Amino acid sequence: MSVWGRWGNVGGVLVPVIGFVAAIVLLWDEAIAVRELLIMVVLYLLTGFGITVGFHRLLTHRSFEASGGVRVVLAVLGSMAVQGPVINWVADHRKHHAFTDEEGDPHSPHLSRLPGLLGGLSGLWHAHVGWLFTDEGRADRERYAPDLMRDPALRTIDRLFFVWVLLGLALPFALGWLLGGALDAALTALLWGGVVRIFLLHHVTFAINSLCHFLGRRRFRTDDESRNVAWLAPLSFGEAWHHNHHAFPTSAFHGLRWWEIDPGGWLIRALERLGLAWNVRRVAPERQAEKLLVPAAVARDRAEVRGSAGDART
Repeated sequence: MSVWGRWGNVGGVLVPVIGFVAAIVLLWDEAIAVRELLIMVVLYLLTGFGITVGFHRLLTHRSFEASGGVRVVLAVLGSMAVQGPVINWVADHRKHHAFTDEEGDPHSPHLSRLPGLLGGLSGLWHAHVGWLFTDEGRADRERYAPDLMRDPALRTIDRLFFVWVLLGLALPFALGWLLGGALDAALTALLWGGVVRIFLLHHVTFAINSLCHFLGRRRFRTDDESRNVAWLAPLSFGEAWHHNHHAFPTSAFHGLRWWEIDPGGWLIRALERLGLAWNVRRVAPERQAEKLLVPAAVARDRAEVRGSAGDART
């Protein structure tokens, strides 16, 4: 992929986000103010944690265990992010790991049959959103998520997906009405805390599928094109340490150095301290060092991972 191709792909992801920020600036005190922004941020955090901690780290990779109540709450919050029913999401992601960047991967950006720039653009489009509009490559639930299919609570949450979607829209509407005391305040809160929040979280999540398999840094030996994209990590709750994740898929923590921002990992650590999560999987410093791409960096990285706030333990 040429330099122009890469930057064209990045632009396709960033332009909608830039437009979103511009809309806040231009519409401030007209169609958005502190109330709407707070509602949007709170619901973004709740539904985003539902995806990264619930759908991804708990249910897909079983990187920790939790009580039935915690599993249900996280699964409902993740469903309110409107990224599909929980069992479908888990099955597709497990298939992604089984065939990463090879034929069979539901959303790799590297499988386009078109040449040059056109191939790069079509690949990124497919990885970012295009794969959602086709059944080709989607995972068989019975094959890739049999454990969830046997769970009565998760089957019910999966079946009631559209109820949770409506709840994710009803909550900002109700909060806007309660805090603003008028229909126009409720509708404005619905716009930002519902529609815009869903749009923003969608693009951040989709960027993990696209950008994080396209550009960024690699530290470990893996058989795929996964990358770490540091600037995306805060918005994605730590998911953008995607190369770390592909190197150690069952780790509860995607940020493996002390400075790698990983809010999803922070929440898991908090749940563990409260006794709501246990058997939390961590990656030992020695195991990280063994998988480094550059042997000369082993000594340096051993020192760094030992200082990773106690999360790089056996």
